[in-house]
Amino acid sequence: MLILKTCSMKKMVFLLVCAVLGLEFTLPAQQLGIFKTAGDIGSPAIKGTTRYDSVSQSYHLTGGGSNMWNGADQFHFASLPIEGDFILTTSLQLEGKEGDPHRKAGVILRQDLTDNAPYADVALHGDGLTSLQYRTEAGGMTSEAKSAIGSPEILQLERKGDSLIMRCAVKGEELTETGRILLHLNKRLFVGLFACAHNPQNELSVRFSNVRLDIPAAENVDGYKSPAASRLELIDVTSRERQVIYTTTTHIEAPNWSRDGSFLLYNAGGEIYRFPLKKGKPEKLNTGEVKQCNNDHGLSFDGKTLAISANGKAADGKSGSSVYTLPANGGIPRLITQKVPSYWHGWSPDGKTLVYCAERNGDYDVWAIPSAGGEEIRLTNTPGLDDGPEYAPDGKRIYFNSVRSGMMKIWSMAPDGSQPQQVSHGKNNDWFAHPSPDGTKVVYVSFPPSVPAGSHPMNQRVQLVLQDLSTGQTTVIASLYGGQGTINVPSWSPDSKKIAFVSYTYGNPEQ
Repeated sequence: MLILKTCSMKKMVFLLVCAVLGLEFTLPAQQLGIFKTAGDIGSPAIKGTTRYDSVSQSYHLTGGGSNMWNGADQFHFASLPIEGDFILTTSLQLEGKEGDPHRKAGVILRQDLTDNAPYADVALHGDGLTSLQYRTEAGGMTSEAKSAIGSPEILQLERKGDSLIMRCAVKGEELTETGRILLHLNKRLFVGLFACAHNPQNELSVRFSNVRLDIPAAENVDGYKSPAASRLELIDVTSRERQVIYTTTTHIEAPNWSRDGSFLLYNAGGEIYRFPLKKGKPEKLNTGEVKQCNNDHGLSFDGKTLAISANGKAADGKSGSSVYTLPANGGIPRLITQKVPSYWHGWSPDGKTLVYCAERNGDYDVWAIPSAGGEEIRLTNTPGLDDGPEYAPDGKRIYFNSVRSGMMKIWSMAPDGSQPQQVSHGKNNDWFAHPSPDGTKVVYVSFPPSVPAGSHPMNQRVQLVLQDLSTGQTTVIASLYGGQGTINVPSWSPDSKKIAFVSYTYGNPEQ
């Protein structure tokens, strides 16, 4: 009767199942982040632990156990049940250099919580070996597909139907597929983080950070008709540690950072929202009768005026996006552009000029217009899409993305459109370059080459790339599920130390 009074029916069922199966799983007495339970699989001589740090949003696992290879396993497991496809990504660090070279940790899925269950994991070993390991049937031997990337700091396991995909990366580089198998498992699985000492007398300690469980869109899902839930995130560009500061089932896009660093702005459902960082609760901004705001908006360099883009009818009766300005704290918008479609992207440092992407006569180019209104001036005139213009903080260059090379790449030009220079290179398609306030770097979102050069769709595995403007060196600072809406507009903190962005999931955004 005591159990009936202190546990929910679901918890009772879980405990009973664990008892029947001989598991040492217990319901957590502490917060476990995105995970529901933590405990040992098998009966390792040294019991493991899971600790979640809510400030750094990191996990610290210790695990004993003799092995995860033969007909039965021993290890520590922080898990949650999940159905269907998923993408589980983490950064990790095995702490301490002592121990068995085959000690291992990583991301894992198991058909159930018995010690001999079918499973698959992406495992980093103490000697740097990384592999996709899997058991096809209960009690069977484990097989593996070895990764060509040794000692990675980022691991990813994706389930896509019966396909299981391993991706790995060393810090600062792109996640790369290094293994793929076919394994038929139940629709419902247990997914999470693991640690195994590979020696019954030892204990392995592991720190996991940037843990993200993404539920991707099903095939043929239109992201506009069925938008994903959202996580508003900050990333430290030096440590690359990410922090989720707000989750919502509402689809939000394109965070701007205020010039004083106290709040963010983003769009959702045709409205602009102010997000005070101390309060952590969004507030709707007054935009008068303009109610179809899209994800192209941002503050002037002095922080006093907000430019927005919103759908409506132009003076000639045509429907499309126009550019408006209004007070930063909200008010009645003033129409600036007279032709549609026009999508704002940048302010000049002196506040006198706006630059934007506009379609005129069937071609999208970069245009400029006085911020008080007036005649628009065409800055680019090459076939294909030119988009995302944004001034450098000294006003001497405008960064934009263009398909003029055959791929979508970052370019820069003088404020009058002259002296174009290609900035980004490589095999991916790069969009929306945002110069840092100190003028030393740009950050942009990079789509895989499978995405057409002229498209920046939702529901993609993308990466945020940081590029040093003096050396041209690029660093991948985040890999995420996102795309359109992730980082369309200026999103640097005023001190050039952090970037705001949005990641998406079709599951619980708190996971």
